Amino acid sequence: MKNELVKYITSHMPLSEELKKVVIESSNIRMYKKGTIILNENSISNESFFVLKGCLRSYLIEDGEEKTLEFYTEGQPITPKNYGKKIPTDHYLECIEDCTVNIGSSEFEAEMFLKHPQFESVCRIIGEVIMAQQQESFTNYRMASPEDRYLYLVNNRPNLLQRVPQYQIASYLGLTPQSLSRIRKRLSEK
Repeated sequence: MKNELVKYITSHMPLSEELKKVVIESSNIRMYKKGTIILNENSISNESFFVLKGCLRSYLIEDGEEKTLEFYTEGQPITPKNYGKKIPTDHYLECIEDCTVNIGSSEFEAEMFLKHPQFESVCRIIGEVIMAQQQESFTNYRMASPEDRYLYLVNNRPNLLQRVPQYQIASYLGLTPQSLSRIRKRLSEK
């Protein structure tokens, strides 16, 4: 599992053998059972996560209703809102499946940046990639019809449809479960 983290990092930038060894040795891997809430609303987020195995969901509760913000699966980093800022978060992070994640902290990152300057470059590059992906996702969401949002999900993250309950997919797409069912039915009839 520790090699998955190295594999992810090196997909963005080559690492020296020394830094690969440091990443592996400093990994902090934890396992969580399905249904575990890793982060609660109003808690302070001092940890970042990298999904090695499983699926997690970030969501808010608004007017008593869960609003899914994002799903995270293998090979995806999670940096919660207000990470390292000592400000309470406004969302939850829940394990949709049994999960194995690597845990990071801002203190650990600062230490790594000092000892290994290449690590700071790697983190910056990965951060830029994540920001570009989020911008594309946000733009697609805002500009697309509900049917187009569903098709985008089908084409870009098809594994979620087998791993995540339909009502959570509907919430993620900004739809009611009934609207999602109608879209799916209409598309299957084409």
